[in-house]
Amino acid sequence: MISITTFLSCAAKNIYMLLVTDIGNSDIVWGVWDNGTWLHQWRHPSSKYPSAGAAIQKYADTAGINLNAFEKVVISSVVPGISPAVKTMLEKLTGSKAIIIGPDIFRKMKMRIDNPDEIGSDLVANAVAAYARFSQAAIVVDFGTALTFTTVSDEGEILGVAIAPGLKTAMLALFSNTAQLPVVPLELPESAIGKNTAHALQAGILLGYVGLVNELIDRIQAELPIQAKVIATGGLSSVLAPLKARFDEVDPMLTLDGLRQIAEKYGI
Repeated sequence: MISITTFLSCAAKNIYMLLVTDIGNSDIVWGVWDNGTWLHQWRHPSSKYPSAGAAIQKYADTAGINLNAFEKVVISSVVPGISPAVKTMLEKLTGSKAIIIGPDIFRKMKMRIDNPDEIGSDLVANAVAAYARFSQAAIVVDFGTALTFTTVSDEGEILGVAIAPGLKTAMLALFSNTAQLPVVPLELPESAIGKNTAHALQAGILLGYVGLVNELIDRIQAELPIQAKVIATGGLSSVLAPLKARFDEVDPMLTLDGLRQIAEKYGI
């Protein structure tokens, strides 16, 4: 097995037009990589995956992109049930073979976890991209359907992951299991003492998550022998403004960039 350090040192330096697809629990995210840069990012609800083909065709037409121009198509998915349908759709649209990145590749990488087959491809991508960015120990905080903390050692090993419900997940769970609580906007309140129901929910959930993130970063850092860089990603990474100072960087494209690097390394 190889560490992320070795992985990155021998990664191919190809320049090609690449379509990266990240199938998450809430959204399917596409990224267009061409000539060494990310040109476009598109989102579509995962629950509406049957209409994803029409959606991506519309996105491409608006951006002036010929879908047949893609030389490579790679897919990461944490929703196995819809992966085959999305793969088939992309192959029909682009005329290129779509490759799903998964455990067969992860087994070649050095991880200090019990079952490498269980780790999500999005988390591996986060680790690869973070280590490529900093070349040292790192903690990746991904604000998605789940709130995840992926830790990478100074030697480029994936040490492990912490997982909590995401902000929207927590909010919707509370709403769906209580008769009189409304869904409220994900906006930070000025006070932790709620004066009405909406304010109370925002104080409890949003300010509570500030504490959750701070505590987990501190606990993970305390277990590492050196100071780690902390990078945030995910669709809700900019919601919790008080956490901005905790992050060395915030990069919404981090997962897609990690998938790109994995695709380059393995000649996908």
